[in-house]
Amino acid sequence: MDGGTPQGEHVPVLLQRCMALLAPALHHRGDAERPAVVVDATLGLGGHAEALLRAFPQVRLVGLDRDPAALEHSRSRLSPYADRLQLIHAVYDALPEVLTRLGLDSIEGVLFDLGVSSMQLDSSERGFAYSRDAPLDMRMDQTAGRTAGEIVNDYSLAQLARILREYGEERFAGRIASAIVRERATEPLASTARLAELVRTAIPAATRRTGGHPAKRTFQALRIEVNAELDVLQAAIPAALAALASGGRIVVLSYHSLEDRIVKRAFAAESTDRTPLGLPVMLESAAPSLRLLTRGAETAGADEVAVNPRASSVRLRAAERLGVAA
Repeated sequence: MDGGTPQGEHVPVLLQRCMALLAPALHHRGDAERPAVVVDATLGLGGHAEALLRAFPQVRLVGLDRDPAALEHSRSRLSPYADRLQLIHAVYDALPEVLTRLGLDSIEGVLFDLGVSSMQLDSSERGFAYSRDAPLDMRMDQTAGRTAGEIVNDYSLAQLARILREYGEERFAGRIASAIVRERATEPLASTARLAELVRTAIPAATRRTGGHPAKRTFQALRIEVNAELDVLQAAIPAALAALASGGRIVVLSYHSLEDRIVKRAFAAESTDRTPLGLPVMLESAAPSLRLLTRGAETAGADEVAVNPRASSVRLRAAERLGVAA
């Protein structure tokens, strides 16, 4: 996620930490015959990708993004590195198919910067922000899929309550879902402002006074549902781990607990010794295939958050492939 400064510049979150974590893997293999390959699985505005291409002149970068507008922006931004760059319109769970198409059997590094990008948030017509009135869209790829408007107007009361509860961790999911169903019976919900106000009035007044904008969790839940973000992530992280060469590294930036939990579990599954209890030595077949590079999830420091408020919720996890990638 490229964060925005008050001056409108775009600042990649935890850039220097990401670079430091990926550097050993990218230096490990960087010859001209087979340069190290790093995948930016969530290219966005290209801030992390640009820094990687500048810092590692032998590295080949593959950038994925589901948003055609992001790809167009990054193609222009990264044009000085065109000879070492391949940009692909794809959701990041398509990583195995992309690598096969490019003739790559393994990669040295992969970066995931999850969530909605500042370009998407700042484009009022995209419908991601509850602070601006816009059509209820929320698709990261506006060329495909159902919109948030279709979800709020077509889902049953039970379906709406479920996604608000599970994806938004919303305490008042039932009340908000009921309010949506009542409101759409009069007229379909079509705008972000109308939905945000509806959510605000559905939540008890005492609760509205704390915890930020009352619609924040509802908008998060709808965005996750529209883009199938958690399902995609569940498939993408194991696929990325399987693609890593020996010594290859993965860095993941997540922005809410649901994403971070998926990453934590995937990393834990491959970094744990699975030798049965009672055996005197570790079985080679049960040995960990991953080494964790962070102690828990790292967060942004106060200085970075002051410059880039969107870094306030970031959680960073990183790991290194041991042995040979599957």
